[in-house]
Amino acid sequence: MLNLSKKKACFLVASLISLLMISGCEEKKQAPQMPPPKVGAAKAIKKDVPFAIEAPAKITGSLEIQIRAQVGGILKARLFNEGQYINQAEKLFEIDPEPHEAALDKAQGNLAQAQSELKRTTRDFNRMQRLHGAKAISQKEYDDSLSAKERAEANLKIAEGSAKEAEINLGYTEVKAPISGIVGKEAQSVGNLISPAGESSLLTTMVQIKPLHAVFSVSGSVWRQMAQSHVAGKVKLLENSDYKVEIIMSDGTKYPKDGKIIFVDSTEDNLTSSVSIKAEVPSDETQKLLMPGQFVRVKIVGAEYNDAIVVPASALISTQMGYVVYVVKDDKTVEVRPIKAEVVGNEAIVDSGISEGEVVVSEGIVKVRPGSPVDAVIEGTK
Repeated sequence: MLNLSKKKACFLVASLISLLMISGCEEKKQAPQMPPPKVGAAKAIKKDVPFAIEAPAKITGSLEIQIRAQVGGILKARLFNEGQYINQAEKLFEIDPEPHEAALDKAQGNLAQAQSELKRTTRDFNRMQRLHGAKAISQKEYDDSLSAKERAEANLKIAEGSAKEAEINLGYTEVKAPISGIVGKEAQSVGNLISPAGESSLLTTMVQIKPLHAVFSVSGSVWRQMAQSHVAGKVKLLENSDYKVEIIMSDGTKYPKDGKIIFVDSTEDNLTSSVSIKAEVPSDETQKLLMPGQFVRVKIVGAEYNDAIVVPASALISTQMGYVVYVVKDDKTVEVRPIKAEVVGNEAIVDSGISEGEVVVSEGIVKVRPGSPVDAVIEGTK
């Protein structure tokens, strides 16, 4: 009787354990599934996109020259204020003219003597020529008179050259501005002995600021991309327009006048893989915003991509094989799609791989797995 009771108890315990196990399995089967991750998305749209290239640049004068003395002497006067705007042909310095005036007087005296000597030898030759025709003198006497006249002619030329040189040197005692621009610091003080050779010949410098130049470089790959886009017809100049160069100041403000490209190097720099470009920027002596030596940013504008397929640049994933994106399919799952695109600011211009209207994941990409469903919230929708 006791054995039977024990058997019944064991049966009841086993039944209870089985029931609990079955109940636990049912609970596991009925556990709720995790919802698909919520991500930001955007539709590929077609629109015109401004084309621009931005790069750092240095402002220089359109001409930067050294003013040097061309004759020696004592520096007598400085006739400008350092940093002043000077018009072309205005006097900058004066070198003591007295030694050069004396040299000119001497050269002019030698010239007068040479002129007198030529007149005398010409009269002698004319007389000898008549006598030679009448057979009244020897050939040697005739030849000597001709040689004397020819020497006098040569000496006159030498005297004329010396007089001209002395006159030029006297003119060089007034050092004048060869261009209009800003004059720099004086390199020689009044009273110094100036030499036309060596370091003492440097008097000051001048910078022409009407116009200024912006000198910069663009990556060779970017420049080729720009050229290829033009050839392919993807990028076109705006109507009645040409490429312009906007100058962006260090504080982010825009210089009021746009420049234009005047030089593009014909070769790519082997060391930097870049192309040198120079732009001409309108300026005048009154503006103080742009100065030679200043660093700014330049933006090449004036063209646009026509009917470009555009997606947010944040949707692009860079790989060794190029860009890929996650495309949200109609069944809400995502597909990895390789594309060809170029990034322009916050947008990507798509060459191939995506059609207008397709949806790409633009935010929360780290949550996405290929083939998995997502809860895509498209920009501009709730």
